[in-house]
Order: sequence, then C-alpha cells, then structure tokens
Amino acid sequence: MEALEAIMSRRSIRKYTDKKIPEETIKTLLEAAMNAPSAHNKQPWHFIVVDDRETLYKVPEFHNYSKMLEQASHAIVVLADTEIQNTDFWIHDTSASTENILIAANALGLGAVWLGVHPHENLMSEVKKLFNVPENVTPLGIISLGYPAEEKPPRENYNEERVHRNKW
Repeated sequence: MEALEAIMSRRSIRKYTDKKIPEETIKTLLEAAMNAPSAHNKQPWHFIVVDDRETLYKVPEFHNYSKMLEQASHAIVVLADTEIQNTDFWIHDTSASTENILIAANALGLGAVWLGVHPHENLMSEVKKLFNVPENVTPLGIISLGYPAEEKPPRENYNEERVHRNKW
C-alpha cells in the first residue's frame, strides 16, 4: 500500500478476528514508531507490547473506551521518559510515533485504534500500576491491534474552511 493511501484510508478499527499478529509484524510497527520525528532528536519513547490475554482484559476495568482490547491480538502502550525529554515536547514525539504505528498497521492490513490515556490522571495512574511503569515515564496512550473483522470506508475529512493562507 502506498503511503498516501495508507494515510487516507486509515480508520479506527475496533473489531478483530482471532488471528494472532506475528512478532516480526509487531517489530515492523515498532520500527515505524521509532522513525517518527522527535524534538531535538531526543526520542523519549518507550513501548510496552502486550499480548497476554489476562492483561488485555484488565485495561477495560479502568478505561471505559478500551473494550476492544478483549478481542485484540496485541496492544502497544506508548510512553515517554520525561527525563530524556523534560519539556512537553514528549507529547508531540510520542503522538508522532503513535500515528506512525496506526498508519503502518493499516498499510500491513491490520486494524488499530488509539486509546487516549494522557492527560487523565486516573488513566495514567492505572496504566502505570498495571504495567509497572517507572516514575519518570508517562503513558500517552494505548494502541489496540488485530486483524480487522470490520471494514470502514475512507473518510473525506478535508474542510476548506479550516485552511488559512498567510494569516488567519
């Protein structure tokens, strides 16, 4: 799949088959994530790859929008070491890495959805507790991954009214 097609056809997929994603595909997704831009090239990201069924079932106990993890093959928790990137640019860095995973997943025929965690204190606290995250590391979000059991057509989100030229 070409890059623009992968971007334009990407949709949040919340229903998955029971097929397991191979580890080499997960590694490809992580390579895509780590090729994202980052402020001052600090690359503060860390990733927790989750394929343990019991753990995937625990997330919906505290994250109201994560029920799809019960069907997911994998989840990837996206985090930032705030000692490496001690400004709020870690949010940009990890968001870029998250988007790279989402686009790469679509290009590889996978379904994915971005589950926000930051800036909700209760969600960040629960993620840190469940995944034994160190104090200096902050979770941005969780990406649910699987082979899609649903199809969604591409969206047409372009809105000329949101485009300004040279000034507002």
